[in-house]
Amino acid sequence: MLEQTVRTDWALRKATRATYLVFGAAGFAFASWAARIPQVRDRLDLDSSALGLVLLSLAAGSVVSLPLSGSLIERFGSRRIVATMAVVLAGAMVGVALGCLVGVAPVVVALFVFGFANGAWDVGMNVQGAAVERGLGRSIMSRFHAGWSLGTVVGALIGAAMVALDVPVTAHLIGAALVVALVVPVATRSFVVDDHDPEPGDDVPDEPFGTADGWRERRTLLVGVFVLAFAFAEGAGNDWINVGMIDGYGQADAIGTLAFAAFLAAMTAGRWFGTALLDRRGRVPVVRVSAMVATVGVLVFAFGPGVWVAFGGVLLWGAGTALGFPVGMSAAADDPRRAAVRVSVVASIGYCAFLSGPPLIGFLAHRDSVRHALVVVAVLMVIAMLLAGFVRRPGDAPTA
Repeated sequence: MLEQTVRTDWALRKATRATYLVFGAAGFAFASWAARIPQVRDRLDLDSSALGLVLLSLAAGSVVSLPLSGSLIERFGSRRIVATMAVVLAGAMVGVALGCLVGVAPVVVALFVFGFANGAWDVGMNVQGAAVERGLGRSIMSRFHAGWSLGTVVGALIGAAMVALDVPVTAHLIGAALVVALVVPVATRSFVVDDHDPEPGDDVPDEPFGTADGWRERRTLLVGVFVLAFAFAEGAGNDWINVGMIDGYGQADAIGTLAFAAFLAAMTAGRWFGTALLDRRGRVPVVRVSAMVATVGVLVFAFGPGVWVAFGGVLLWGAGTALGFPVGMSAAADDPRRAAVRVSVVASIGYCAFLSGPPLIGFLAHRDSVRHALVVVAVLMVIAMLLAGFVRRPGDAPTA
């Protein structure tokens, strides 16, 4: 018995490290692309509205893959899905790198494939994160997402260096793709099995729980809308802080990339240290306060009088946005036997933010400015505050 416990603990430690690495690699891949959006825009000669439509293709790929990912993970396991999709995503990065030398069409196609692979990878690593969290018996999902954010910080800082050194977009993205394709498949070998035997007191379902069942659950759908609001806030920061700093505040490209990196750094810190707050205060009050902080940050960035005030707004925006998405994923995965389907449903709804966000903000920016267009994020944060009660952990007392 002792030997078996030691083996289990060792397997969980390996899986924890592997899950951190996979989350980090996903963030690194995304930020490597996002850090070069202004240069790709200039290379393709796109205005804000056209750029929004190009970014839409990435979100569209994710939205197509997300409803399918739950069934795929149940059939093949998160290990195979994450490893396969990482290689596909790396290939898509190479497609973007070469496509921007040719024209808009190949970039749109490559970004669609990027989004498709990213969506399934996202659900797979969250299902694995929930399995590890359950095995450890403590809250850790936010820290896995901090790993994602740390990966984005590394990717953004490298991107800033590439911009400052005038390294071509093509060379930068091909190098990042090679890192992803080599690291992730090796890391997934340490994943634990997704399914868990029911424990005493668990509510064991009498019938199979399929994708259609997940789409009929009121709580699951409302958690999805909650995640959508935070995903919109996060996606808007990823896509538009860089451009907003350059166009709205008249800063150089490198300063815009550093503002993007500051946003990601604030999210990373919020996710890493937010775990203690979640354990001490509970999910509901913490995410409500988080939404308020994000709202203030967005408004400061939109209406700030200067670049340093805008940087302060970026930090508040990132810190406030940090916990919403991982808390929503944990809420979807509270029941491990239904986690793959529910995470797939919640992620599908949440990723609609990435589908609607770029064209909506691009359209509003075309009519006014990128900075002022971002006010829509504050509206969605109010909706997140109203829905926060639905992410309550089973067994916790209701929060007013």
